[in-house]
This record gives sequence, C-alpha cells and structure tokens, in this order.
Amino acid sequence: MEEDKKIYFASDFHLGAPNHDKSLERERLLVRWLDDIMPHAEALYLLGDVFDFWFEYRKAVPKGFVRFLGKMAEFYDRGIPVHFFTGNHDLWIFDYLPREVGFIIHREPYDVNLKGRRFYLAHGDGLGPGDGHFKLLKGVFTNPVAQWLFGRLHPNLGISLAHKWSLSSRNVHETPDDFRGEEKEMLVQHARNMLEEEHYDFFIFGHRHVAVDYPLDEKSRYINLGDWMHHYTYGVFDGNDFQLKKYSG
Repeated sequence: MEEDKKIYFASDFHLGAPNHDKSLERERLLVRWLDDIMPHAEALYLLGDVFDFWFEYRKAVPKGFVRFLGKMAEFYDRGIPVHFFTGNHDLWIFDYLPREVGFIIHREPYDVNLKGRRFYLAHGDGLGPGDGHFKLLKGVFTNPVAQWLFGRLHPNLGISLAHKWSLSSRNVHETPDDFRGEEKEMLVQHARNMLEEEHYDFFIFGHRHVAVDYPLDEKSRYINLGDWMHHYTYGVFDGNDFQLKKYSG
C-alpha cells in the first residue's frame, strides 16, 4: 500500500430518488467526487443505501445509474477496491454488481484493520437496542424464500411496488436530521456496548442521514457519514486521522 494514498468512505446516495431528474443531478455530482478522489484512493468503502432500491432478477436489473456504475468499473480496472455494504434500501444485491464492477459485498458489520487502526464498519440498520419492528421486517426481506417469491413478480410490477415502499420508508429523511444526543442514538449505544468488549479506534456508519463525528472516549470515535441527499459528506482516513468532509463540486 502506498503511504500517501487515502481511504474514502461514503453512504446513502439513494440513487433513483426522489425522481429521475433529481437522481441524475446527484449522480453527476457523485461522479465528479469520484473523479476527484480516484488519483488519491487506496480503497473506497460505500456503507449502504447507495441505491434507493435494487433487486437483481435473473435476466434484469433496475434501469439507470450508468454514470456511477461506469465509474465504479473504472475504480475496479485501476485496482482500487470498492467495498459495498448492503443497506436497508439495497440489500437485494446478489452477484451482478460484484461480477460486473468488482464490488466486494458486505452484508454484516465488518471489523477491519486499516493503516494500523481498528475500524468497525456497517450501514447501521438493525443495530443497537430497540426498533424491533424494523428488525423483524429485515428478517423477512433477507429470507431466501421471500426473495425467491419477489423474484417471481414481473420486473415492471416488482420494481414499481418496491419504489413505493422505498418512498414511504424514506419519508423520515425528507428533511436533514440532527444528532439526537447519545441516549437517543441507537448506533452510539451499540458502539459503546462494543467498546465494553474490545477496543476500536473508529465506528463508521451510514443509515442515519446525519453527519457527525462524536468522541466516545479519548481513543474511540463514532462517525456517521451523513448522506448525499442533503449533506454531500464523506469520510477520509490518511493513516493518522479521520476527517468528515463536505463536497461542493
């Protein structure tokens, strides 16, 4: 690994939402950011909800996203690994994107040492105390039988139904969120519970659509990456420090 290279983190692009024109505008901005970081990137971690909805039928995938996917193929062709964490909106990633653009797929939290520091990485959905309804729903959506049954729907019907569900699920994020304080942030509580067992330098999550860098103690930090619907924020780690930055294009 080259010492001057950096590791980048981003999440919650929600490509496809709320409509084609707005999504395309955001996709173009995203591709400009990817062009900017590509010469400096050792690796890229996408921590979930990259797509507002995704399902791979045997012979079909959702339309669109060609600029983004083409740029991801370029990262792969240049030997820059892209780690893709499935989120609650795009958990139905199977083998198409790994095969076509080289995504390294993570479906569970990922414990990894990067440049000598220990990271705990996850989208964040279903982690921490509470939210039993969502955890039950996620269990249904990750069930192979449920996935098989959905795959029996014609793509025109299946994708239309999924977009309606995705819209209702995302309404909570129509306006930028704020950090609610440690006692109300389930992911902060999850990080604290993890720290009781062993040390991590950084806990990095998406999902909450809030950009925050929060100290857990003198050596550990909780970071939520924000989103690209309101914040246009991302994380970068140079081997010494982690910074949360905003991209203006």
